[in-house]
Amino acid sequence: MSDQHSFETLAIHAGNTADPLTGAVVPPIYQVSTYKQDGVGGLRGGYEYSRSANPTRTALEENLAALEGGRRGLAFASGLAAEDCLLRTLLTPGDHVVIPNDAYGGTFRLFAKVASRWGVEFSVADTSDVSAVRAALTPRTKAIWVETPSNPLLGITDIAAVAGVARQAGARLVVDNTFASPYLQQPLSLGADVVVHSTTKYMGGHSDVVGGALVVSDPELAEELAYHQNAMGAVAGPFDAWLVLRGIKTLAVRMDRHDENATKVADLLTRHPKVTQVLYPGLPDHPGHEIAAKQMKAFGGMVSFRVTGGEEAAVEVCNRAKLFTLGESLGGVESLLEHPGRMTHASAAGSPLEVPADLVRLSVGIENADDLLADLTQALG
Repeated sequence: MSDQHSFETLAIHAGNTADPLTGAVVPPIYQVSTYKQDGVGGLRGGYEYSRSANPTRTALEENLAALEGGRRGLAFASGLAAEDCLLRTLLTPGDHVVIPNDAYGGTFRLFAKVASRWGVEFSVADTSDVSAVRAALTPRTKAIWVETPSNPLLGITDIAAVAGVARQAGARLVVDNTFASPYLQQPLSLGADVVVHSTTKYMGGHSDVVGGALVVSDPELAEELAYHQNAMGAVAGPFDAWLVLRGIKTLAVRMDRHDENATKVADLLTRHPKVTQVLYPGLPDHPGHEIAAKQMKAFGGMVSFRVTGGEEAAVEVCNRAKLFTLGESLGGVESLLEHPGRMTHASAAGSPLEVPADLVRLSVGIENADDLLADLTQALG
């Protein structure tokens, strides 16, 4: 499919060719491990074993590449599986990575507890400050890792500016685009080398699948990643790939509603006397607002806020919510809330990435906005 089509059209049609046998408009779930060969080495469509390739996963990977404007997409069993494959493709023992001071706790754990034992070093920097990123570089820096918006403090990094720093240093720029989704932001077009997704979140969109993805433009890097994907084997299963592909078809309309509702939630929170700070890049006083407006189509569905009364008060807000479900993850059609310090970011406790104890993170769903506002009002007391 031509990349000249609109995002909404690509989301529905890229990789989604009609089944040649029956004409089914939805790609089949090829729940199969191996494929009949027409003589030794006589593969049909290049398929021999589903760890190496599977038609349902191929459809998803083609779709992902089209949506991010990349040359190749690769689908994994989880976002962390995608990150692990990327690290072991890009890095060797002794290499160095700059990571953000506000990142998903699982990403920090991967660097601090897994990659470090393999000899990979990392430094923490405020990636919203380009000079801080530059200062964190060493002669061994091979990658700069960015989340924008970041998890859970909704920080914004200027992707194009940091891409310039990475190029000067001979390093790759990796952008975790999970919070924004390719509908709101396309990092490759801004100079990033690799886009990372937890497709569990907005791409799947319905809290019913776990998956991850990488998208790249460099054909050589694409081949190296594909080699490691096969060699390491943490691939997306066919049913999981099918669920993500189905979710992506409604990504645009869902993200519009997520953004609309989050804007109303952020406005309510800014006016509530028990809220001391609202973290949402759509607010004009957010320090990254202008950059977000420049590189994003809209500001997304994630909102974090801090409350008076400290940690216990934040925990009580989480416990009193009724329509907002207390749970980890994000990006589903239903609204979720959590206490990052005790939940998703517990692994960052005591590190430079430790999050404020009075912080509550919201994943604003697509329910009726008035119902969400009423639930937050009662939860805050």
